[in-house]
Amino acid sequence: MVSILNKPSSLINEICLEKVDRWKLFKFSESLQQRMENLLEKKKADQLIAEEGAELDAIGELDRIFTHINAMMAAQDVNQRSDDIERFG
Repeated sequence: MVSILNKPSSLINEICLEKVDRWKLFKFSESLQQRMENLLEKKKADQLIAEEGAELDAIGELDRIFTHINAMMAAQDVNQRSDDIERFG
């Protein structure tokens, strides 16, 4: 998956929902996860070209967005379960 990205939304087809324990979480496809890891390795080795830097930035932005959304959904689920326990003891 080598491509030039202008916007994180161009990666939308690389996002999936995956059941983890009792939650459904947004996750990267295996290919996008691998691409991010490859780009991070190139960055560590100071071998990242400008286009790859932009691609890594776009992937990183999506990662931050979905991490935040997943955390909000998990917190909402925990709060709902706590409310249910209080109500139904």
